[in-house]
Amino acid sequence: MKFNPEKCSIEDKRMQPFIDPDEIWSLINTVKPTKENVREVINKSLDKQRLTLKETAILVNTTDPDLIEEIKQGARILKEKVYGNRIVLFAPLYIGNKCSNNCQYCGFKVTNTKAIRKTLTDEEIIREVEALEDNGQKRLILVYGEHPEYSAEYIAHTVKLVYSVKKGKGEIRRVNINAAPFDIQGFRTIGQAGIGTYQIFQETYHPEAYRWYHLGGKKKDYEWRLTALDRAQEAGVDDVGIGALFGLYDWRFEVLALVRHTNHLEACYNVGPHTISFPRIKDASGLSVGDKYTVSDADFTKLIAILRLAVPYTGLILTARENANVRREVMQFGVSQIDGGTIIELGGYSKAKLLNREQDLNREQFKINDDRSLNEIISELLDQGYLPSFCTACYRKGRTGEHFMEFSVPGFIKRYCSPNAILTLAEYLMDYATPDVQIKGWNAIEKEIQQLEGHMNTLELRRRVERIKNGERDLYF
Repeated sequence: MKFNPEKCSIEDKRMQPFIDPDEIWSLINTVKPTKENVREVINKSLDKQRLTLKETAILVNTTDPDLIEEIKQGARILKEKVYGNRIVLFAPLYIGNKCSNNCQYCGFKVTNTKAIRKTLTDEEIIREVEALEDNGQKRLILVYGEHPEYSAEYIAHTVKLVYSVKKGKGEIRRVNINAAPFDIQGFRTIGQAGIGTYQIFQETYHPEAYRWYHLGGKKKDYEWRLTALDRAQEAGVDDVGIGALFGLYDWRFEVLALVRHTNHLEACYNVGPHTISFPRIKDASGLSVGDKYTVSDADFTKLIAILRLAVPYTGLILTARENANVRREVMQFGVSQIDGGTIIELGGYSKAKLLNREQDLNREQFKINDDRSLNEIISELLDQGYLPSFCTACYRKGRTGEHFMEFSVPGFIKRYCSPNAILTLAEYLMDYATPDVQIKGWNAIEKEIQQLEGHMNTLELRRRVERIKNGERDLYF
C-alpha cells in the first residue's frame, strides 16, 4: 500500500499494515532541504499544525548546523506554547520479566539463561506500590514481559490491585501499561480495569530489520505488533502510546515511521497517540546488537526536536535510560514526561533503603543512567524553572482519546494543566518534599499563580491550594 500524506484518511485502512519502507526511503533519499522550506516547515508547526511525512523529511535531512539550531529553537517555542513549563513525572514498576520472545537487544529474551526470572506476588506488588507512594509517586507504568502467564486477565488484576493500595496520604491515580499486544477482547478486558495509556513500541518499523532482531516468540510477527494499537482503539482503549528503540535501524527511517504511525491513527480513529517514546539501546544482559545504527547525542537531540515539531500535541517521554545531562538538554525543546527515582529490578523499590545498592543487569532489562531520587529530580526541575506535575485530571475527567484532542488541539489544555500541576505539586510539598524543596516549590507555585492571572479563576486556585495545606487531597479542575 502506497501512502499519500495528503490523502491519509482515504488511503489508510483500519487494522491493516500501513508502513511502506520504499515510500519512507524515497523521501529520505530525494528530499533536499533549502533554508526557505526548512523555515516554512518550522512556521507551520509553530501554528500548531501536524506535519506531513514530506515536511518531516525536510527536517530530518537538514544537516546545516545553523538550521538545526533553528529547528531546536522552533521546538523550544512550540513546547512553551503547548505545554508551558510543565514536566510530568511518573515511575515504572516491573511486574514480571518472564518472556517467551527472543529479541536480541533485550535482557528478558528467552535464550538469556543468566537472567533471574521473577513475577511479583500480590503481596510484593503491594509492598512496591507502598514504597512508591512513600516517595510521592502518583503515576505508574506497569511493565510485563511477553509470556502466557501475563494474560489480559492477569494484567487487569494487577491494575486493580495497584489502584487499591493506599498508604498514608499516598495513592496511585493513573496506571499506564507497557505489555504485549492482545486481541480486541484482551484489550477490552485490560481497558475495563481503568488503565491510562496502553504503550506498545514497534522497536523498529523496518520489516526486514525487525526480522533480524526478533528470532522467536509471538513478537516475531511484525504485522501483529504493528496493528496492535488499532485493536486497542477498536476495543475502546483510546489512549495509546507508540515508540521505537533507536539503535536498531537508521534513526531517520524510525522518525518518519513514528510520524506515519501518528498519521494512521489520526486517519482511522480521529486521535493520534497520547505519547511517543524514543529509548536508545543501552547495556543489557546478553545484548546481541552491533553499533551500525548507534545514535549519537547530536542526532538524538535533533530527532527529539523534530518529533516535537512534527506532532505538536503528543507527549514526548524520555526515561532514565538517558543520563541526567541528556535529559536536561532535551527537556528544553521536546520532552514533556520523565520518570524519577527509577528502579527497574523486580521488587527493587521496597529494597531501596539498602546502602550501596548497585545495578545487576541479570535482574534488570537494561542499564539505568539517571538514578537520582524523585526528590532530587524535582529539586533540579524547580531550579531550572520547570513546574513538576503529577496531574491525572484529564484521564479521570474523561479528557482522553478524541475528547483529549478536542481540548488540546485548540490549545485549551493549558487552562487545566497548569492549575492541576500546581495542585499536585502542592500535595507533594506537603507530604513528601525535603525542607529545601518545599521552599523552592512554594515560591514556584506563587510565581505560577501570578502568571495565570487573567487566564483562569486564580482566586479559586488559591482556595484549593489552601485546602491542600489544610489536609484535603486530590483536588483538580
